[in-house]
Parts: sequence; structure tokens; C-alpha cells
Amino acid sequence: MFLTSANRETILVQMMSAAGTGYCFNTKRNRLREKLVLRKHDPIVNKHVLFLEKKKIRSI
Repeated sequence: MFLTSANRETILVQMMSAAGTGYCFNTKRNRLREKLVLRKHDPIVNKHVLFLEKKKIRSI
């Protein structure tokens, strides 16, 4: 059985807080999209801040 492109379209990436707190989380994104920038809650500073894609973890 061969791996098709449908199995390798998604990657797991690590998102790091732009507030400099060191808080991070993992999320999925399409391989062909640009790097993610999300606005989510950072519990360390208790505010919504930007989260930038730091690195690719693995293909899903």
C-alpha cells in the first residue's frame, strides 16, 4: 500500500506566545498554507496575545 498525498497534507506545528512567556501549544495546519499566526489566550499573562508558528513537529 502506497502513501497518497491525502495522507500527507497536514502537519503538526508548535505555536509560541509572542508575549515572551514561553507558553506554547501544538496545532495542525495544511502543508501548503503559509505559517500560522493566531490570536489566543495566554494563561501566564491572562490576556489574548499573538501566537507565532515556531517549528514543524511532524507530518500527520
